[in-house]
Amino acid sequence: MKVLVAVKRVVDYNVKVRVKSDFSGVDIANVKMSMNPFDEIAIEEAVRLKEKGQASEIIAVSCGTAACAETLRTAMAIGADRAILVETAEELQPLAVAKLLKALMDKEQPGLVILGKQAIDDDCNQTGQMLAALADMPQATFAYKVELTADKASVTREVDGGLETISVSLPAVITTDLRLNEPRYVTLPNIMKAKKKQLDVFKPADLGVDVAPRIKTLKVMEPAKRSAGIKVPDVATLVDKLKNVAKVI
Repeated sequence: MKVLVAVKRVVDYNVKVRVKSDFSGVDIANVKMSMNPFDEIAIEEAVRLKEKGQASEIIAVSCGTAACAETLRTAMAIGADRAILVETAEELQPLAVAKLLKALMDKEQPGLVILGKQAIDDDCNQTGQMLAALADMPQATFAYKVELTADKASVTREVDGGLETISVSLPAVITTDLRLNEPRYVTLPNIMKAKKKQLDVFKPADLGVDVAPRIKTLKVMEPAKRSAGIKVPDVATLVDKLKNVAKVI
């Protein structure tokens, strides 16, 4: 069974991002970039499925500029067998990415598609759900545990009230949550091997997909700085502040 895993290149989670001076977006010039942490978990889960003998080939996919090839090499160093880059300079929004992945699914015919539940740059949490809808496939989001049988996947999901276990028929789309696994460290020998693995490059036009943005970002601003709290002498003053200043009661 082929497993398709989507990965995204984002600003490293340790970096404090800054807004551009013209408020048009986030300044990513000379900033460390890395693989989206949730996508790293997705790659790790695919590799573990292959180690169990439940997957025959892992294909990593990324959409974006030529720099995304570096992220794909990391995915192959973790354990992906080959990679596909859909190269475009356009600002990619979740629906466009879902359409590109759907076109690649039609081409590759994977038995399972795994994505991170969301990217840490835009926090959209939309691509997996949109892909499942476009492909008319079952979806299991926020995966905490994944177990495969011949034609079904049993997925334990993280929900507000705790955990929920569902069964979906394959092929299916799974989006990974933080506690699904802990990704392995990438070793130097594997990084060297990844350089020799196959990386195919396509343009959106090759896949027949229009990736023009549908939503325009008007302004990006940092959240307002929070003012320091105050200590109150008694309950009566606290109630008065909550009622008249904070206006929460």
